[in-house]
Amino acid sequence: MRTALAIARKELSIYFTTPWAYAVFTAIVAITSFFFMGLLQSFQQAQEWAQSVGWNQLPPELSAYRNLTDGVVVQLWGSILIITLFVAPFLSMRLFAEEKRNKTFELLMTTPVRPIELVLGKYLGGLGIISTALGLTIVFPLTLSAFGASESGVVLEWPTVLLGYGGVLLWGATCMAVGMFISSLTESQMVAALLTFVVLLPWMLLRTLAQGTEEPMRSFIGYLAFDSQLQNLLQGVLDLKALVFFLSVIFFSLLLTHRTVEAQRWA
Repeated sequence: MRTALAIARKELSIYFTTPWAYAVFTAIVAITSFFFMGLLQSFQQAQEWAQSVGWNQLPPELSAYRNLTDGVVVQLWGSILIITLFVAPFLSMRLFAEEKRNKTFELLMTTPVRPIELVLGKYLGGLGIISTALGLTIVFPLTLSAFGASESGVVLEWPTVLLGYGGVLLWGATCMAVGMFISSLTESQMVAALLTFVVLLPWMLLRTLAQGTEEPMRSFIGYLAFDSQLQNLLQGVLDLKALVFFLSVIFFSLLLTHRTVEAQRWA
């Protein structure tokens, strides 16, 4: 484990000494700010309409705007999931592909480092960078908590916010695991990023794609969709089935990466 942690520290130092990581951080904050301001504007409009005619006269879909947690934060998590879908492939693409392109992968395989230590170290490094990137978005709930107001005195329901934030981090960890496996298959970083996106996007939209199928296939395909599994967590409901689902995807991706690295070591 000590070797894996050393590899993770090396990966993090590489990320944080390149402008690429800071460009990704800036892009995430800028795009999330755009959605955040849009949600705040929608929330303010819904509140003004409710004060004029009452909540009972408004369409049911506007009921989420009764409080900042459901009207802004929960919906903001949904936007961040989509942003992660585009960002994670560019953060995971270099984990193995860069080693192969620079011909350092063969040298690495001649060292006493075991494949399992290499896979865990690189994944922990990738997990650190995606957690840092997504961690920056917690500033938006904190801003609401500091400057927002509520008649009840409770601006945000923090258990709901933190559970939803945990779902976002779990989603990021899953994207990195899948991306790292694909990165282990190629020496081209752009091919790794493109393939990761091609895999994650349909997986996210499986529930929509399953609408044209019949039961029980529709329910089965819908169960496998990332967005179906994340719905409860984002709304502050602890869903153990979703935790097991995502941890299984992460474990299976790491297992495939380990098998791939081990096979290449003896090739």
